[in-house]
Amino acid sequence: MFNESIKMALDGMLTNKLRTFLTLLGIIIGVGAVIAMVSLGFGVKEQIKSNISSLGSNLLIVMSGGRTPSGARLPMGEGARLTAEDAEAIEKQIDGIAHVAPAVSRSYQLVAGNQNWTTSVEGTTPNILDIRNYQLEDGRNLNQRDITSRDRVCVIGQTIVDNLFPDGDAVGKTVRINKAPFKVVGVLQTKGQSSSGQDQDDVVFIPLTTAQNRMMGITYISRITIQAENENVVDQVQADVEALLRVRHKIQDDEYDDFTVRNLAALMDTMMETANTITMLLGCIAAISLLVGGIGIMNIMLVSVTERTREIGIRKSLGAKTSFIMMQFLAEAAILTVIGGVIGIVLGVIGGYVICSIISSSMGMSITPGISLSTIMAATLFSCAVGVFFGIYPAKKAAKLSPIEALRRN
Repeated sequence: MFNESIKMALDGMLTNKLRTFLTLLGIIIGVGAVIAMVSLGFGVKEQIKSNISSLGSNLLIVMSGGRTPSGARLPMGEGARLTAEDAEAIEKQIDGIAHVAPAVSRSYQLVAGNQNWTTSVEGTTPNILDIRNYQLEDGRNLNQRDITSRDRVCVIGQTIVDNLFPDGDAVGKTVRINKAPFKVVGVLQTKGQSSSGQDQDDVVFIPLTTAQNRMMGITYISRITIQAENENVVDQVQADVEALLRVRHKIQDDEYDDFTVRNLAALMDTMMETANTITMLLGCIAAISLLVGGIGIMNIMLVSVTERTREIGIRKSLGAKTSFIMMQFLAEAAILTVIGGVIGIVLGVIGGYVICSIISSSMGMSITPGISLSTIMAATLFSCAVGVFFGIYPAKKAAKLSPIEALRRN
């Protein structure tokens, strides 16, 4: 009985090819749109996660700049200055911290032989490699002796090597930073571009004291990067850091902080929630087109019932049961949605890659569509449910037709 229903449904679809195609089109567009939009949302989510993770895990970034006594917010880096002593106090007095790295940075021109390159030079401490997940390719890291002696040494990324030392052998050679000679003591392993398109190999690290005293002529630092031991203690470390800096900066209880602490873990959570909301919104908007496709199936099935009224009457008069008539029309609706769903999946996957590629090229970032089996299965099951749901009413209408009344119609 089931096989016969499938055969008759296929015959009916092939008899009206154009109508069948137009009905399929609604389901194809609906399923394809759901998969493409949801995969775009997941791709954006992963790109955001990758951007933040590339900076390191469980991070807090302390920067000067808070509020004035009048309540006006100061820009980052303005107001009272952070000092290296602040960073030392944080590292010594607060529990739950893995690494602390104070830093200053400024853009300089680098020259080696007849080659030159302009980039941002960061004065920092050896901990920065652990915090930023860098590995050494050759040579050594900065050390405490370099900090104490204010030595002119540097650790450089692969992009700097490629542009200043085409032969690839950089360790032990001299590079001039703002006309001052620095000895290259280490080369970092390649990390490539971040998901936002930033070159993570275009870096130069020099001792913090060298940058402050021999390059920039300053006593303050721009920021303090703190890595907590694990994600469970990040919030407590943040609270302790804020309390310690308020004491060190002599900030009264009724006064605003003159610094800002950015919690990248909390930032990631917020961004993930936003990305999830966007993904859900995109999926709901795309699902509307699938709903419209389901309504199209119901309309076509109602037309089909009207056209085949005499056929239904003849079958019922020959002994066809109500359940058989209903199964025949439900089978036709189900076949339409399954075929449309399969085609929609293929086009949705292709569309997801095309949309992400267009957005990536236009916005200068790298978004990979987050296409998963669960998304495909959900879209397929939803399309089948839509087809069956909207096919029930026409099927019931056909099954309830009186044989006598059906045979009277032309």
